[in-house]
Amino acid sequence: MSAVKVLLYTKDYCPYCKHAKRLLDSKGVKYEEHDLEDKPEEFEALMKKTGLRTVPQIFIGDQLIGGYSDMAELEREGKLDALLKINT
Repeated sequence: MSAVKVLLYTKDYCPYCKHAKRLLDSKGVKYEEHDLEDKPEEFEALMKKTGLRTVPQIFIGDQLIGGYSDMAELEREGKLDALLKINT
């Protein structure tokens, strides 16, 4: 279980969002999901805040780590558990 807050901004149709949730679920990480499917104003505000135009957008603690590909790369490099503060 993660000791830090994990926040995902997603949309229903997004396969990368599903991959991100699957990876976190496989690690037993609890996360908060904000579905932006029918919330264009919130998505616009998020894009202005982060500079990213795609979902998912994943925050671990206060740090934006990017999207699913970025999180998967951290996992391949063995760095994701440390960010999540998972004891391995």
